[in-house]
Amino acid sequence: MPALHLRLVGLLLGFSVAGLIVLPAEAQTCATQKFSNNKLFQHCSDLPTLSSSLHWTHDADGSLSIAFVAPPAKSEGWISWAINPTGSGMVGAQSLIAFKQTGSMTVRPYRLKDYQSVEQKNLTLEVSDMSAESSGGQMMIFATFRLPAIWTTVNQVWQVGSTVTDGRPVIHDTQAPNLNAKGTLDLVGGQTGANTGGDSRIRKRNIHGILNAVSWGILFPVGAILARYLRTFESADPAWFYLHAGCQSSAYAIGVAGWATGLQLGSKSKGIQYTTHRNIGIALFSLATVQIFALFLRPKKEHKFRFYWNIYHHGVGYAILILGILNVFKGLDILDPAKKWKSAYIIVIAILGGIALFLELITWAVVLKRKSGKSTTPYNGQQTT
Repeated sequence: MPALHLRLVGLLLGFSVAGLIVLPAEAQTCATQKFSNNKLFQHCSDLPTLSSSLHWTHDADGSLSIAFVAPPAKSEGWISWAINPTGSGMVGAQSLIAFKQTGSMTVRPYRLKDYQSVEQKNLTLEVSDMSAESSGGQMMIFATFRLPAIWTTVNQVWQVGSTVTDGRPVIHDTQAPNLNAKGTLDLVGGQTGANTGGDSRIRKRNIHGILNAVSWGILFPVGAILARYLRTFESADPAWFYLHAGCQSSAYAIGVAGWATGLQLGSKSKGIQYTTHRNIGIALFSLATVQIFALFLRPKKEHKFRFYWNIYHHGVGYAILILGILNVFKGLDILDPAKKWKSAYIIVIAILGGIALFLELITWAVVLKRKSGKSTTPYNGQQTT
């Protein structure tokens, strides 16, 4: 009996140990996570990559309180959570990055201008109550954002890295989980999802960019080329004027539509400012409006004020031309579309520049030939025809 009893005890212990080995530990989810400050959030979601999760509370006034939880790629690494007001990826994101410094956790704001530039700088979005913690191999970021009350969804980007050097996070891995660490956050419905690019603000930004690129960046230069070079040929008068006026009027109408969409985007994104782009846009609209109305005050060719009107008209026109092209490139930097779009616009401008240079040579050749012909015409005391 004692031997049988010992065998039964050993068998039970064996089954118990086997059970401990076979039965998996319960996986931790966002619903089971606790914070040392006992802070509670209305919603939480386990994000699809990097073993991370997001907790958040959104109020009707636009206040968004978040807690982002993720394990760093290495113990000495970093974690990051960001809102991207201008796109669905990393470029343009306004990020909070947390890491250990001198043994304690710190969190700092960063702006991600491009894939090589991560700038520590205050965000254009208002953010407060920033803090960070580390526990059980995970890092946590806490913060409160002040968003425009009209926003119902935001593009979120999260990331983890393995190294911090001299207080600066080093670039993360480029594996699929890292590259897919982005999505949308439904502030009203309390859900997260993959970023499909269907946000109406993105569509409006694209429309704004296309309208302004076509108007200020293409049609205005074409109109200037028509005016400068076609009027050299007497047979093109007055056709060149109507072509020029029609082209510039169309450019102005399209440009006003693009300018209006920009104002609408700005009013709905009060926390986002692109000061240089906006100021150039205002200057362009003002100069172009004055230029269009100046057509109605255009003196006749023989009028004594025509010379001064021409100086004004040409000066303002070239200012619009330069500022328009410059602002298109500013806008491309903000929108950060696929590289092919910027390359395509550069090609268009290069072609227009080549055409202008070619016509400039022809124009000077015609003018010099005319002057040469006049200087060699014999004078016989009578007016030649």
